[in-house]
Amino acid sequence: MDDDARPWDVAAPLVRAAQRGDALAMDDLLGLVTPYVTRLCAPIAPADTADAVQESLLAVFRGLRGLRDPLAFYGWVRAVTVREAVRVARRTAGETPADPEQITRLRDLLPAAAEAAGAGTELTTEVRDLLARLPVRHRTVLVLRDLEGLDERTMAELLDIPEGTVKSRLSRARSSFRKAWTR
Repeated sequence: MDDDARPWDVAAPLVRAAQRGDALAMDDLLGLVTPYVTRLCAPIAPADTADAVQESLLAVFRGLRGLRDPLAFYGWVRAVTVREAVRVARRTAGETPADPEQITRLRDLLPAAAEAAGAGTELTTEVRDLLARLPVRHRTVLVLRDLEGLDERTMAELLDIPEGTVKSRLSRARSSFRKAWTR
C-alpha cells in the first residue's frame, strides 16, 4: 500500500470486487479491516474481544452487498463493529480488563489520571480495571469519544440514540470514572 494512500481509497476497489462476488477480494478486504475492527472491539467487549471481532467481521461479510458507497466503507464498518461489540459485551456475564495499549490512551481522559501518569504500568492496570467496571453503554461512549475522536452527533447516529442521551452518557461515564479513580 502506498504511504500516501488513504485507507478508504485502498478499500474501495476491493469493496466493489467483493460486491460482485470476488471471494479473493472479500478475503483481502476482511484482512485489511481486521486490525481496525479489533481495535474497536477490545475496549468495548474486553471479556469477549475475539467473539466481538468475529461477529463484526461476519456482519461485514453479510452486509457488504448493501453498502452503496465504497468510499464510506470504514465508516460503515465502524457502525457495524460498534453495534456488534456492544451486543456481545451485553451478553457477557463477567468482564475482564481491556487491552493495556488502548487504555494507556485513556490516561488523558481525566485530569487525575493525567496527573498520576508517572505511575507507569501501575496506572495502566488501574485505568484498565476501572474502565472494565463501567457499564457497556458508558465504556462505549468513552471509546468512541476518546479513542475514535467522534463528536456527539456522530456518536448519536452511530448508536442510534438521541444526541442528548450521548451527552448524558458521556458525562455519567466520565463522572463514574473520576469517582472510581479517586477511591
